[in-house]
Amino acid sequence: MSSGRIVVGVDGSESSRDALRWAARQAEVTKSELRAVMSWDIPAMAYMSSMPVGYDWESDTRQVLDATIDEVLGSTPRTDVTTVVVEGRPAPVLLEQSRDADLLVVGSRGHGAFTGMLLGSVSEHCVSHASCPVVVVRSQAAD
Repeated sequence: MSSGRIVVGVDGSESSRDALRWAARQAEVTKSELRAVMSWDIPAMAYMSSMPVGYDWESDTRQVLDATIDEVLGSTPRTDVTTVVVEGRPAPVLLEQSRDADLLVVGSRGHGAFTGMLLGSVSEHCVSHASCPVVVVRSQAAD
């Protein structure tokens, strides 16, 4: 029986892998559903350049999400993971997906000692606008 829902943003970066790992542990402890979300946004310049015919953005994004989950949590995670792949910019997608959640988990961005203390634009937007509590997980790689 699920006691809640935790949404985690995944983009394949090291910080999002750490966020996924943290969110999975929290979901296990709280017996919550874990929803891993990844989005894609077709860059405006893609319309002006020659994109491969029949390129499947959704399928490619889903493959990256599934591979990241498998790499971080293993092929048999301790908690059930629902995956969501949505077209759109990451911050608005995460806000929409977490509208009915108990917690939103995102990774922090940054390189080096000073910028490692700053939030990335997606995490900052989520912290400022989410309708639920937000946990920003600082990447262990930033240490």
